[in-house]
Amino acid sequence: MGWLLALCWLCAVPTQAQQEVDVQEIVFTHIQDAYSWHITEWQGREICIPLPIIVRNEAGEWSLFSAERLAHGGTYEGYHIAQTGEYAGKVVAQDATGAEIRPLDLSITKNVCALFISCGLLVSLVLGIAHWYKRHPMEVPKGFVGVMEVLISYIQEEVIKPSVGKHYHSFSAYLLTVFFFILLNNLLGILPIFPGGANLTGNIAITAVLAIGTFIATNAFATKQYWKEIFWPHTPIYLKVPLPIMPFVEFFGIFTKPIALMIRLFANIMAGHTIILALTCLIFITAAQGVLIHTGMTVVSVFFCVFMNSLEILVACLQAYIFTILSANFIGMAKEE
Repeated sequence: MGWLLALCWLCAVPTQAQQEVDVQEIVFTHIQDAYSWHITEWQGREICIPLPIIVRNEAGEWSLFSAERLAHGGTYEGYHIAQTGEYAGKVVAQDATGAEIRPLDLSITKNVCALFISCGLLVSLVLGIAHWYKRHPMEVPKGFVGVMEVLISYIQEEVIKPSVGKHYHSFSAYLLTVFFFILLNNLLGILPIFPGGANLTGNIAITAVLAIGTFIATNAFATKQYWKEIFWPHTPIYLKVPLPIMPFVEFFGIFTKPIALMIRLFANIMAGHTIILALTCLIFITAAQGVLIHTGMTVVSVFFCVFMNSLEILVACLQAYIFTILSANFIGMAKEE
């Protein structure tokens, strides 16, 4: 994503390059959620896809309108997008005292739209592969279907089965779905053009839902031995009585495992996007430092952006693999007899 932005800005007019650059605003604008999907800018005009805003006020009245009505500080039916403060970037209204208040917001934001797109792509991908096998039951798959078979077989046989154990069939569907969902959204987040560019797996709400899924799969189907080791672990008696030190530690560990999954995925993806955007901003920052410095830093910025994007592809695959294998290990420990 960063390298394409950098190349575009190399062709920008000099007066535009001389403007003061707010790096923090640029970075957070790209990684945060929004009510419209920014595509690009052309001759000073923003090209974006406005998304539907769905809100309900304190009187229980619903409003449905396009985000375009609130663009550039606009106001519609008493709603506007807060520029500063606690609700910055969110749709707000004003009470009788003039204070900003948050309505019930069910809007289709950029991340929600990206979620619908990625889920649609994933379902189409799976159904398309299943349809190919139905039409060619005796053929050896080639091309994309062959690559997917190798990948699915590897995750099933080398990750899920050894980690979960003999009950792996019950959890294969969930773990394979998690792997391909994370992988697909990680790769889409690297693409600089629509429908890519959304920071979906860099949103802690998304990673939290994935972690909750693993938490439920681990603890809802755990064996009696698992719970016995939680509340009466195999440790010296003085660590359990009179103070339940180890039972408390083990019980606390039930929640720290999914929290670690949530933060690891969120932090790695968000950090990668932030670094790429920060490197791209070097071009803007050095624009007023002279032709020699600006040209040199532009070359350095483009080089490192290309390197970071290549690294991001590796991280996208690695984080999907890590989340899946850790989830499988947690489930396997809970099913161990």
